[in-house]
Amino acid sequence: MSMPAALAEVVSDFKEVEGQDKLALLLEFAGELPPLPAELEEAAMEPVPECQSPLFLHVDAGDRDHVRLYFSAPAEAPTTRGFAAILATGLDGQPAQDILAVPDDFYTDLGLAKLISPLRLRGMSAMLARIKNRLK
Repeated sequence: MSMPAALAEVVSDFKEVEGQDKLALLLEFAGELPPLPAELEEAAMEPVPECQSPLFLHVDAGDRDHVRLYFSAPAEAPTTRGFAAILATGLDGQPAQDILAVPDDFYTDLGLAKLISPLRLRGMSAMLARIKNRLK
């Protein structure tokens, strides 16, 4: 199992910082979650109920060599937005086969387990699982 270079770079960024700086980096990602394109509405997106905060995602695999990922999460849910932004940064535009090869537990390499509850971390796992299910 491997990671696309963009996702590996995100993981590397998290490995370079410690403690509360990891949370600060997660919040930076939260602020960088791309807005939804005008033609995509939350109502047409897949909810991810495993997340503690409302999160919706859409996987556009029309071009399996260039999969597009879209996420919607409220500003009041920075952890969830941060997780979504990590996946968007690391996986948007990647080939389906590369996304399917990402280890299901890659997020453990971010080093957030001591700072974020297991329930919240499970939300990131659920996002990745739903993306992969759409690509199978």
